[in-house]
Amino acid sequence: MAAESPKYRAPALDKGLDILELLAKAVAPLTIAEISEGVGRSRGEIFRMLQVLEERDYISRPDGEGAYSITPRLFRLGMEQPPVKSLVETALPVMHRLAEEIDQSCHLVVPSQEQIVVIARVDPPGEIGLVVRVGHRRPISHSASGYVLLAWQDNETRERWFQTMIAHEPNLRRLPIETAIRDIRDAGVATIPSQVVDGVTDLSVPVIEHDHAVCAMTIPFIERRGSSVNMATTTRLLIKAAEEVSHLLAHGQTPSSSE
Repeated sequence: MAAESPKYRAPALDKGLDILELLAKAVAPLTIAEISEGVGRSRGEIFRMLQVLEERDYISRPDGEGAYSITPRLFRLGMEQPPVKSLVETALPVMHRLAEEIDQSCHLVVPSQEQIVVIARVDPPGEIGLVVRVGHRRPISHSASGYVLLAWQDNETRERWFQTMIAHEPNLRRLPIETAIRDIRDAGVATIPSQVVDGVTDLSVPVIEHDHAVCAMTIPFIERRGSSVNMATTTRLLIKAAEEVSHLLAHGQTPSSSE
């Protein structure tokens, strides 16, 4: 029997991807020395790669010299994928109407390995509100949106996600999460105090396509004095909006084409 052929390698591509993945996880720009150490390659090996990535606008030096950070270009490319683009184009008009009704912001979240990522947002029409930037990431296990995405998956997909989450967070307590997502599934909505901002309650519901959540629609709800729209009303309108987007996706419609 012939020996199994080794996989083809593309060293230059490996180098470029290593750099992008390192910068994507960094909380601050990294110097050439830090990148060299992080990817385990010499400065000479990565110098040309950094130049090419900068010329192609995948990385930049915010201060014009020295340290590098990743740009939004990869995110923009991902947003051009037909399923994602269709989802955002379908959801945004509904989200704009929802924000006007509740005078709060809302955003759309999809899974990305062990994390969630915000792919669209609508700011509140008034002067006060909490907004989450597009591209923001958090672990699935630390967000209401992540719990919603977990709750509306089949068992096989949920198990695969849990294994990925545990690989990145070995001390993850799985049982409390499983209990929480069962309760969320029964309620049809996640209502969880924000882990980031005091006084904010994250309200999150699924957008369903082919019997599973393709994204979560989430409102960082702020209780405001004198507002005529309370949390119960906001929750009802959020569920209604997500159901409308789910219906539009199921029938290949946009809000304008369905009228």
